[in-house]
Amino acid sequence: MNVLASLTVLGLLIFFHEAGHFLAATSQGIRVTGFSIGFGPALIKKSISGVTYSLRALPLGGFVSFPDDDKDSNIPPDDPDLLRNRTIPQRAFVISAGVLANLFLAWLVLFGQATVLGIPNQPDPGVIVMSIQPGQIAEQSGLVRGDRILSINGLKLGRGKEAVEILVEKIQSAPGKKIQIERARGTENSMLYITPSEHLGTGKIGAQLQANITKGNRPAKGLGEIFLHTDSQFIDLLSRTLKGYQGLVTDFTNTSKQLSGPVKIVEIGAQLSEQGGSGLILFAALVSINLAVLNSLPLPLLDGGQLALLIIEGIRGKPIPEKIQLAFAQSGLLLLVGISIVLIIRDTSQLRVVQQLISH
Repeated sequence: MNVLASLTVLGLLIFFHEAGHFLAATSQGIRVTGFSIGFGPALIKKSISGVTYSLRALPLGGFVSFPDDDKDSNIPPDDPDLLRNRTIPQRAFVISAGVLANLFLAWLVLFGQATVLGIPNQPDPGVIVMSIQPGQIAEQSGLVRGDRILSINGLKLGRGKEAVEILVEKIQSAPGKKIQIERARGTENSMLYITPSEHLGTGKIGAQLQANITKGNRPAKGLGEIFLHTDSQFIDLLSRTLKGYQGLVTDFTNTSKQLSGPVKIVEIGAQLSEQGGSGLILFAALVSINLAVLNSLPLPLLDGGQLALLIIEGIRGKPIPEKIQLAFAQSGLLLLVGISIVLIIRDTSQLRVVQQLISH
């Protein structure tokens, strides 16, 4: 049931993304011939008012079709309602609408959570160790998942996101230097000494850290608090996502290990759905923001790639030759399929169910 909930959320997010493109086009009177969720052979297909709606076999995305791409179309090439014959700002709006739809949906989901489920309780003091990387400094020093770090070198960390930022800054600024941390485990407090390893000039201990948040919500004090909380949470999730993608450029070797394919994403969604509605809402917001940022990248087949071609066209004052556009799209297809296959194989081999079968 948790996996089904995860898949349903992913399907809805893809639907909203493609609906953004579709509505941006149809609202401007631009001709549209297809609206598809997934790729490959159509499992379900129905034509309504000249538009073919379909659900396809490979749930890796979706697309909106335009008669511009149909060589057998009987629509005159100079028809003003073809996408390619519209102004650059109009086409840019259609291309960007999917990203805008996902960002708006993420904000709306977070707003609904704050309205219906309430505002999360204020964090308790300290920072929680969420996970430990095997063989890294944190594990060697005796830290385990669930430990709370209360202070570093005698400095009380306080609570919330600021506490995490202080701890991370102190660790990163002390590569190769011994630091003292106050660790709470259960009802017992103890002192640990830990020496961060050096990575690209900064300290690293190999642990995932999170604010010590008390479970449960409280009713919002008013509409103003709902908006403030929603905006803060949305900006925080968006900035973390952007930093993650930035890491692919600045630190590809380590960041690429954290990439998740479709299988892993579904598993993460299933795990979060075990926490109830709030976990599934967080999953929806996270994936929706990730879809928006991913599609903004200037890569073939992505919205960002199409927008980059449009910008080049605006600078040149004329369209890019079709051969170049085709080569650009084909290279993107090969890249997308290749990465998807690698991630699916890797993530499938790491699933807990598969690991249990292997161990037996």
